[in-house]
Amino acid sequence: MAKDTEKLIRQLSLISFLMAQGRPVSALEIKREVEGYSDMNDDAFARRFYADRAELESLGIQLGVEKPGEGFFEAELYSLPPENFYLDAISFSDNELAALSTALMLLTDGGFAYAEPLRLALQQVAWGHPNPLNEVERAPVEMAMTASAGGRDLSQRLSKIETAISRRKTIEFTYYTMERGETEKRKVDPYHLVFRGGQFYLIGLSHEREAVRVFRLSRIQGKVGYASKAEHDFSPPENFDRRDYGSRADWQLGETQGTAKIFIRERIAWLVERDFGSYGKLRDAKKSDGAPGKGKVFETSYASVRELIAWVLRWRANAEVLGPDDLRAEAGKRRELLRERHENGFKPAKIVDRPLREAPKRSRSNGRGEAAIRPERFARLVTLAGMLIEAAKAGERLHVAELRQRLELTDEELREDVDLLNVVNFGGGTYVLYAEYIGDEIEVDSEPYGDNFARPARLLPLEAKALVAAIDLFGDHLPQSNLQSARRKIVSALGHDPSEEGLEIASAGGGDAKVARMVNDAIAGSKVLELSYYKENEDQFTDRRVEPYRLENGREGWYVECYDLTKGGVRHFKLDRVKEANVSKESFEPRPEVEELAGVEGWMTHGEVPTAEVARVWVSPERARWLREERTVVEELADGAVVVELPYAGKPWLVREILRGAGDLVVLEPADAREAIAKEIADE
Repeated sequence: MAKDTEKLIRQLSLISFLMAQGRPVSALEIKREVEGYSDMNDDAFARRFYADRAELESLGIQLGVEKPGEGFFEAELYSLPPENFYLDAISFSDNELAALSTALMLLTDGGFAYAEPLRLALQQVAWGHPNPLNEVERAPVEMAMTASAGGRDLSQRLSKIETAISRRKTIEFTYYTMERGETEKRKVDPYHLVFRGGQFYLIGLSHEREAVRVFRLSRIQGKVGYASKAEHDFSPPENFDRRDYGSRADWQLGETQGTAKIFIRERIAWLVERDFGSYGKLRDAKKSDGAPGKGKVFETSYASVRELIAWVLRWRANAEVLGPDDLRAEAGKRRELLRERHENGFKPAKIVDRPLREAPKRSRSNGRGEAAIRPERFARLVTLAGMLIEAAKAGERLHVAELRQRLELTDEELREDVDLLNVVNFGGGTYVLYAEYIGDEIEVDSEPYGDNFARPARLLPLEAKALVAAIDLFGDHLPQSNLQSARRKIVSALGHDPSEEGLEIASAGGGDAKVARMVNDAIAGSKVLELSYYKENEDQFTDRRVEPYRLENGREGWYVECYDLTKGGVRHFKLDRVKEANVSKESFEPRPEVEELAGVEGWMTHGEVPTAEVARVWVSPERARWLREERTVVEELADGAVVVELPYAGKPWLVREILRGAGDLVVLEPADAREAIAKEIADE
């Protein structure tokens, strides 16, 4: 028998034995009665029992330990209080369960890295309700950004780091440092994981730097390993605020350099206050600020000068750095660099290589992701045991096909799990259950000897994180609008918020929750929606009347896909650019040609707009490494710069992207795009 299987039988038998006794028992009783321990010598038993206790604790199942007095190891008494194993009952409404089921369906479709732990967690929290995983009516929502791990290697690293955070294990890995373009060995105490902007980031103490650092998982090379064989290597510092890293702006990641004063014109102050207000303080501009006009002053701390200036430049004439002086000078220098390089011509270095072009990858959200984290088998077995016992009590047989669908198992995996559970016992030769295959059904002994798993077990850390992460990904954007109340109930039952202990989903700029609810109401009722919309690319406000069809999320936030009655075609409106929305009384008949476009297009995932035009863009040597991760490199230049291709649908969008490059991006072709950027800078 495989060692992992032996361990699972031993651990399941241990918790079943302790729950069946209902009293503290000695280590000697455990050694004598629990499957897997009795044939060990005393030293081997002491090691295995200690390791099993530690592993169960890392899974969220903590044994009670009583020490009657001074004495030997055998004097300790062990128990498993019901509250340490069973999950408190959660009373979900039908709408809350429907919202959770919709979230699972959408995330499973999109390759959510935690899809399988999420499936098991939903089985646990919905215990006693009708199966929440049955097919539900598909919601008019599409997910492009679903916290996908992004491939088998990255998924394995993510899983290993999750375990290391839970077990407080120091890890080692090889890391590519983008700032220096170097590959180095790193030794890190992992504290927290954050998913933001389509990427997973690890926050932990770097032993080499003796300071907390942020590591992007996609830049970790090779395997992640433990630094020692110890059960625990570190204790997180009490003053470390894990959630702080998920709630920072891009320009605030790193060591704080100072506090900036940014002038914001009145026309976009509402937008900055709503979407960026949590990153600083917005107040009325005073004469002493030196503001160039009527507006607000946004005071925000910053760690990266370049990232902050890039954010300011994206707003064109609507934002300007007021202070401190060195930041203002750098912003002026970069703005002038942009103007010179686009106005007076620009000659890049000699081409040294032309990389082979690869066809751009495009994906839709209706393909099953293959990078999902496999849940610990322990959780799956406990869930399966509960289902089998529940069927036995009801005198029913279980359909193999339904069990496989609910647990996402192959036929071979399900048979192996059933066989394993049939040999789990709680001592004295009595078994938890006996189940056997009869054709395409499973029959369970109608009088199982033990019903220790007849109630839902506590969620494992990975399951709890998966459940809360799924809710946080959607925010208030599902039609049911009940995910937040479900989240509060889950956190209350767990006694803690999982997003504070391992994985946090950073907000992706979803806009006003009220707007999202109006959009969902308009979609459900087939009502025309009236929008007051800010077109950032063109710095214009416009009123639109649209027929809304679905909400879609992408790399830059949430959009509503509509048929625009004003323009006479399909358009996507970014929710956080909607200043006002109103559901009219006018109904519309859904257009078949629009409904056929269901599904997230590639530009939602990759940030590239569908178009027939492509710009050739020079990237400075200082930023070349970053752009390699995001764009297709078509030319390598002698000075370390590169040339990339940037598809675009209109010059206003391209102008915004180049401005966000803060002087490190220059359009080489087409000429009219270069002229548009030069004019934009000259007009400010």
